[in-house]
Amino acid sequence: MGAPGTLIEDPSGMTAADKAAAEAEGQKAAQAQQGVWAPLSGPTFRMLWLIWMAANTCMWMNDVAAAWLMTSLTTSPVLVALVQSASTLPVFLLGLPSGALADILDRRRYFIVTQFWVAAVALVLCLFVLSGQMTAHWLLVLTFANGIGLAMRWPVFSALIPELVPKHHLPSAMALNAVAMNASRIIGPLVAGAIIASLGSAWVFVLNAVLSILSGIVLIRWKRRHVANPLGRERLPSAMRVGLQFVRESPRMHAVLARTVCFFLQCTAVMALLPLVAQRLHGPTEGGGGAETFTLLLASMGAGAIVGAMFLPRLRQAMSKESLIRSGSAVHALATLAVALSPNVYMAVPAMMLAGMALISTANVLGVSAQMALPNWVRARGMSIYQMSIMGGTATGAALWGQVASMVGVRGSLMVAAASGVVCMLLVQRLVRDRQIEEDLSPSKAFQRPEVNIPEAGRVVVTIEYQIDPTQAEAFRALMQESRRSRMRQGALGWSLLHSMSHPERYVEQIIDESWTEHLRRFDRVTAADVALRDRKLAYHKGKEPPRVTRYFDTP
Repeated sequence: MGAPGTLIEDPSGMTAADKAAAEAEGQKAAQAQQGVWAPLSGPTFRMLWLIWMAANTCMWMNDVAAAWLMTSLTTSPVLVALVQSASTLPVFLLGLPSGALADILDRRRYFIVTQFWVAAVALVLCLFVLSGQMTAHWLLVLTFANGIGLAMRWPVFSALIPELVPKHHLPSAMALNAVAMNASRIIGPLVAGAIIASLGSAWVFVLNAVLSILSGIVLIRWKRRHVANPLGRERLPSAMRVGLQFVRESPRMHAVLARTVCFFLQCTAVMALLPLVAQRLHGPTEGGGGAETFTLLLASMGAGAIVGAMFLPRLRQAMSKESLIRSGSAVHALATLAVALSPNVYMAVPAMMLAGMALISTANVLGVSAQMALPNWVRARGMSIYQMSIMGGTATGAALWGQVASMVGVRGSLMVAAASGVVCMLLVQRLVRDRQIEEDLSPSKAFQRPEVNIPEAGRVVVTIEYQIDPTQAEAFRALMQESRRSRMRQGALGWSLLHSMSHPERYVEQIIDESWTEHLRRFDRVTAADVALRDRKLAYHKGKEPPRVTRYFDTP
């Protein structure tokens, strides 16, 4: 076994690192050549993408119909504003539990349940409206119930994407999902408005129910094979703990979440204050500044996002992730500044299109980075936490920039948001570094779990004894911090490194697991990166025999 850090060359003279870099460049070139539409060549992804488009269209139609219906039920501005809160709050409150369920249950069946949940809520809404029993408070309750369906649906859909497309198509697949979201942002309100004007709000909910039921039927016909875990399902509290623990111990996820919160904290300013911006602009019709102007600005941002998605493959080929995030933040800040200074809608529309392009470019890089930092067994939980960071940054930004606007005006608030957003992103990139190293998170069976049946309950303590040359002790201890992160990401309750007082060469790694079953689960969560880490640790071991592994029960 070579010394730690040694690069092994193949007969061609290329090191492993050179080959990996060449392969990455080849994938980027292939992706740029095939374009953003390449993932749609796969029938399963195409089917799920169309369902995602329909689901987001239903979401926007439901929001528009509920908001319009509330204005006919009450004149209270608070209740009208609470419609939006009732729609989005479940995504924040239930993000982690829904992500845990998507990881421990059959994802196809779980996705089907979300579709029929949304359909059932839409039907109840329709019945309440048609029977004349709808009240403002019942509308809020049912809007919250619809939001529960959205909270359940997002993590499972995000977790399914990497199963359906090759790794080098993942950025394009996520860009297509963003295209679906932005296209539905235009289609949904237009369809809802036409139906409300001609038939009434109840028929919007009928259409939502029909589309959701049809989507559920399509998913039922999808023959995805679910492999049940022989250890049984994880308990929900334990699954949530492990998901949080993985993110907490992952430096790459730290970098993604910090950049996500920073970016959405800045970019939400233009969305939160857009109704007020529209009021002061001279619109395309005489008088202007009304609902038409607001709708036009929203549509311009959605259109810009769709156009921006077309250029994403070449942008990703030309620029690094960090450069794309930095540039995207700067361009969005510039667009925000342009919106703030626009005297009329004719200047604001191009600025909003530019904001949409910057938004989808930056959000795509962040989303792909989150996906690449997560192994499949914890993907839905990790992506739900990523979504919660978006919601947290958006909600905080809306409150912050609204408060700033009350003190310095809308224009001043947008200008402050633009300037502070660039500074904030530069600081985050400097202080929370992304190592730019993509670990191989593919599952590995290199670690064989014990073939014994242990009926005893209680925590399990595992010790691994190493013999280390004292001259290499400092480097070994530094490497063992990576081991700590690896064990904790796999779900261990605790970790420590013990050093013998009487034998300076003896080090003992101690891992604590919640139970024997949870100990065995860690073997199923081992990745190729964990195997490489094991080999690096063994390179320091100087004993004649492999490190001795001992397992104990922590008895009271």
